[in-house]
Amino acid sequence: RGTNGLVYQQIIVDIPELEPELAALLPLFSDLVTEVGCAGRSYIEAQVLQAAVTGGLSASCTVRGAVDDLEKNRGIFTLSGKALVRNQAELGKLMLETFEAARFDELDRIRELITQERMHREQGVTNHGHSLAMAAASSALSPSAALYHQWHGLEGLKQLKALDDSLEEATALSKLAEQLTRLRDILLDAPRQFLLIGEKEQQQEIEQQLSGIWKAYTQGNLTSRYTPVPVSSMVREGWSTSTQVNFCSKAFPTVAAEHEDAAALMVLAGFLRNNFLHRTIREQGGAYGGGASLDLDSGAFRFYSYRDPRLGETLDDFDESVKWFLNNKHEWRLVEEAILGIISSIDKPGSPAGEAKKAFHAVLHGRTPEQRRRFRSRILKVTEADLKRVAERYLKPELAHIAVISDPVTLAAHPELGLDIINL
Repeated sequence: RGTNGLVYQQIIVDIPELEPELAALLPLFSDLVTEVGCAGRSYIEAQVLQAAVTGGLSASCTVRGAVDDLEKNRGIFTLSGKALVRNQAELGKLMLETFEAARFDELDRIRELITQERMHREQGVTNHGHSLAMAAASSALSPSAALYHQWHGLEGLKQLKALDDSLEEATALSKLAEQLTRLRDILLDAPRQFLLIGEKEQQQEIEQQLSGIWKAYTQGNLTSRYTPVPVSSMVREGWSTSTQVNFCSKAFPTVAAEHEDAAALMVLAGFLRNNFLHRTIREQGGAYGGGASLDLDSGAFRFYSYRDPRLGETLDDFDESVKWFLNNKHEWRLVEEAILGIISSIDKPGSPAGEAKKAFHAVLHGRTPEQRRRFRSRILKVTEADLKRVAERYLKPELAHIAVISDPVTLAAHPELGLDIINL
């Protein structure tokens, strides 16, 4: 790829089977592993070296459902870095040392990083409240959705706050450091892959240098992959926090990406957003935003509102949008606009390196080029009759899972919603 003189490297590890307490620490491990010392260096020395030879290191963990079965999932831990071509060998060496020899014995540093992460995520609630509400509402619809809520959503923030409070005890901090070290060692024994993105003329030289850096690597012994626990419950939650606006979501269980109804559900989300929800929730209701989307990873059709002065009325409007759609005849032009909106988002180009990363990780989770072309073709064939069929089948009010973020007074004023109140 043409990358303007940059080289991108990733270490991709299949998350192995983990004890529940270690699995819960994966997001925290991902946040910490590039911020602590490594290979005998202190965290300060490691940060100085990162700044000198790289454009930054980062790590993440993701779990996605299969394209044909939402109960089948694959979890991936990824360590990423980038550097100028002249520094790519140093980047490769530093990534090796970060992954294999990260230090979790600098307890004060770990304590500081956890407090910083807590503050960052608390401050982000009102900026990303609609996403957090959608994650909570869909958390019982599939194993991957449940994990996202536990790792990156409101449940994850709640657990992070409890962990931060518990670390006032020195023994708790030492135990956490031991768990992080165990998690690192388990990941080291798991199968890994390497992704290298650079310009063609440097490819051979870079591959040779990386082969030298990783020559001691042997394939991990662990073969069993992490399997999220299946979930089955009805979500009706009100998350109570300090906020002057509300974030509302309803989620409905639907299908995996390869199901014949998935394309119509995605177009339906765009149709409702363009022709009812934007007008009703934003223009008339006063929210900063509102709409609907289909999350193919969790099989969830999700309504949402962002920075909303209303609560119960908005939840009613979600249902009203479906009734309005089913009870009226609509111009083909409006359906076509929704289809073209989806196609433009599918075809939207990214950076050369970004496109390569996206393609690589898509294939890891079964999203092959053939599968994506097949889905795009199905989008183009959607009709209004298809939209009405899936709306009647999947968007029944009794199937709705509800989650809202609001303040204690507003939540107390809506007992008719029957929400379980959770203090954030």
